[in-house]
Amino acid sequence: MHDQCVEVAAVHGYMGVRDSKDPAGPMLIFTSADWRAFTRAINGGPNG
Repeated sequence: MHDQCVEVAAVHGYMGVRDSKDPAGPMLIFTSADWRAFTRAINGGPNG
């Protein structure tokens, strides 16, 4: 579906994730290390 999107951006040294349809809404904030771990996990594990 084209109406279900998220935005990811570097925010003051962290990674911010939010719903693109609600830019004034809540944002999830990840440390760089947590973001790398998350992206490795969704791309196939620790050796991603």
